[in-house]
Amino acid sequence: MLAAAAAAAGVLLLGQVVGGVVPTAHADGAASTVEVTSTLDSKGVLKVQEKITFSGSAPAQVQQSFETSESLIGNRSREFDLSGIGVTADAGTIRSSTSTDGDLTTLRFAPGSAKTATVSYTVAGAVISNGGNPTLHWRFLQGLSLSVRSFTAVVNIPGNFSYVNCTSGPPNTTTPCSSFSAGVGSQSPTFSDGPRGEGEVVAVEIGFPAGAVPITENIKEHWSFARAFSVKPLPLGLAIGLLVLGGIGLLAAHRRIGRDVAPSDEIRKPADFVPVGEGQSEFRVVGDIRPGHIGTVVDERVDPIDVTASLLDLAVRGHVLITELPTGSKYARTDWRLTRTPADQAPDDLRPFERVLLDTVAPAGEGTLVSELGHKVSGSVHLVQSELYDEMVENGWFQRRPDATRNTWTQAALAGLIAAAVITALLVIFTEFGLVGIALILLALGLMFIGQEMPARTAQGSALLAGLGALRSDLLTTPTDRMPPGRELSELSEVLPYAVVLGGAERWLDAIVAADDDDEPDSEDLSWYHGPSDWQLADLPHSLRNFIVTVNGTLFSR
Repeated sequence: MLAAAAAAAGVLLLGQVVGGVVPTAHADGAASTVEVTSTLDSKGVLKVQEKITFSGSAPAQVQQSFETSESLIGNRSREFDLSGIGVTADAGTIRSSTSTDGDLTTLRFAPGSAKTATVSYTVAGAVISNGGNPTLHWRFLQGLSLSVRSFTAVVNIPGNFSYVNCTSGPPNTTTPCSSFSAGVGSQSPTFSDGPRGEGEVVAVEIGFPAGAVPITENIKEHWSFARAFSVKPLPLGLAIGLLVLGGIGLLAAHRRIGRDVAPSDEIRKPADFVPVGEGQSEFRVVGDIRPGHIGTVVDERVDPIDVTASLLDLAVRGHVLITELPTGSKYARTDWRLTRTPADQAPDDLRPFERVLLDTVAPAGEGTLVSELGHKVSGSVHLVQSELYDEMVENGWFQRRPDATRNTWTQAALAGLIAAAVITALLVIFTEFGLVGIALILLALGLMFIGQEMPARTAQGSALLAGLGALRSDLLTTPTDRMPPGRELSELSEVLPYAVVLGGAERWLDAIVAADDDDEPDSEDLSWYHGPSDWQLADLPHSLRNFIVTVNGTLFSR
């Protein structure tokens, strides 16, 4: 009896000890089991019920976070859409709240005295593409604020599967689950694992044959420089193709619209050296073509040298006298006075642009210093250029004013450039076709460049251009010592403005210097250019170069 009593007392004591230990082992924040029952329907939507059985009394609050975004390589992520999140406890609804913070959707609820709680939700986007085949991919246990002693999951699927897989442990683990099984032809694979710590996961994959379940994954592209300007075959091929086709289009447009009309068979030079005796010739201008016309026809622009050459031509023809003023020292800046010839003494042969130029630089009755031209002509030089452009059309050398043609194409190119920049910004922000936008920008810049070459000469203009090429050759090769005796200075002076525009001015200046037959000062030997009292014709090359540079800078300074 005593032995039995002692044994009974020992069992009672052990029971008390065990009774004192077990509550400690089943403290708040633990679940004895988590049982998941889920169904994947034929549309690829996953419905989940997660039954949590608490160990001992339930904690004051339970929290479970679901990760709705999964990072992929290449600045992409896989997005999951959770809906219908709710929770019940012991067959009754309890108060809960759901919040979203970035890629986490968090459910919070207070189970109170409940022994079990069932979380239910629906997932869209859980059927991913695995080599083109549909695969269910979902973490059936994740983000739970409880440790779990035992986990089981049953997944009801709409057809036969190809394979199953299960991993468990910390997030992104590759450790296999304790067990997972599914018989041949089974439509309810089963997975089990445990114990699992707070926040650990159990991830399940079930593969299907192609077409068995629709792929519902939602892949989101995230911006990066490499993605925006992807060199994948499609965007790179489109960009190259666009550049090639666009470049061909620009060249075709230039050939069709900006190409000069072929000249007629007969090409006439605007001026020529005409024989007037044995070993003698004189320079004669054919028609009414001025140096300013010539420069504009050649390069389709009214350049500073065209205006300055026109001023020299006006002086040679007797409309204005250029007088070089003496300097106080050899280091002082040279200046010139422009004196207009009275109207009753000047020839009546002014072109409209020449009249504007004369009124600008040498108003009637006034002598103007070149150094003072800047503020006087700043608003008038463009009128000279405009008149010259008008005469390009009036004389039949261009169908439209070259500057108007360039402006039209430049405006179109600027509009295209703005549109291309906007399109490029959109492509860079939202797609991987940024290279296509770069191609568009390059084409717009190409259009801007091509637009500068769009002015097209008429047949008459092309014939004049060809004649100017022949005249340039004459100016560079014709002997300069064949002018009629006694008229060398006047004849050589007539050549000079044309040589300034077309080339060869230095050799004709040297010819004027060579025509000086004495050592006396030549300050007034030229009818159109006077120098200081000790000035000689040998000084003309330096003086004229200085004059041209100064006038160019003065007339076209801003």
